[in-house]
Amino acid sequence: MTARRSGEDLVSMHSAEVRHPDADALERLARAFARGRVLVLTGAGVSTESGIPDYRDERGEWKHQRPIEYREFVGSKAVRKRYWARSFVGYRVLRSASPNAAHFALATLEERGKLELLVTQNVDGLHGAAGSRAVVDLHGRLDRVICLGCASVSSRAELQAALERANREFSGRVIAITPDGDAELDAYDDFRVVDCARCGGILKPDVVFFGEHVPAERVRRVESALLAARALVVIGSSLMVFSGYRFVRRAAALGIPVYLVNRGVTRADGIAALKVEASAGDTLRRVVELCP
Repeated sequence: MTARRSGEDLVSMHSAEVRHPDADALERLARAFARGRVLVLTGAGVSTESGIPDYRDERGEWKHQRPIEYREFVGSKAVRKRYWARSFVGYRVLRSASPNAAHFALATLEERGKLELLVTQNVDGLHGAAGSRAVVDLHGRLDRVICLGCASVSSRAELQAALERANREFSGRVIAITPDGDAELDAYDDFRVVDCARCGGILKPDVVFFGEHVPAERVRRVESALLAARALVVIGSSLMVFSGYRFVRRAAALGIPVYLVNRGVTRADGIAALKVEASAGDTLRRVVELCP
């Protein structure tokens, strides 16, 4: 029988060097928001203060094993078993996470009419939980599940309950919690995968896997907002994944200034008008104070 652990037990919090943004950088970033029509792009660094691990270190290198690709998930029962066993454990941590200061600050900036659209590469739903409404979930949401057979969409809560019922004796033990509701386990051979209740098809989280394309309508919505934007602010992303970096390249081509808030290297360091290397929560809390 698995030793059941709480979300707090499963999350290992590591202390990091505290970097406070300098006053001049904050003033410049606040002025960008004060002008309005800001497009914001967020990444995993926005949710780390909520206890959700990120993918990359400050050099932009992978901290964990590279996520599986779509073709692997679809083509292998063994890969699906591995995915769902790890997700079964890791999702409990993600589900218990709460929005942090960065999420609430962005919701406040939207409410004040400073933020036109928020595009997130995260799949945790924390922007919506904090009150943001103009959100494009670029890579989808983990709280939804889609059947690859009949295309029906259901809630992850329903699937999680079904997985609980099917795996009461699951013996896998947690080694580490990893990004996006994933976990490293010592074993998962006895894990039972649950298929679609309607058609028996393969269930997949309603997120964009590596090797999949972001749905075209999401890309069009972001590009349309970018054409009207006065600034693009990237927060908590190294931009190593092209799905987000494409909008930075597009902004640069349009002459729209790009502002970065990120600890460590990003793919856009050479084209940014300003880079703030500090906590997203601390930085955005101060921006809200400076931008009534």
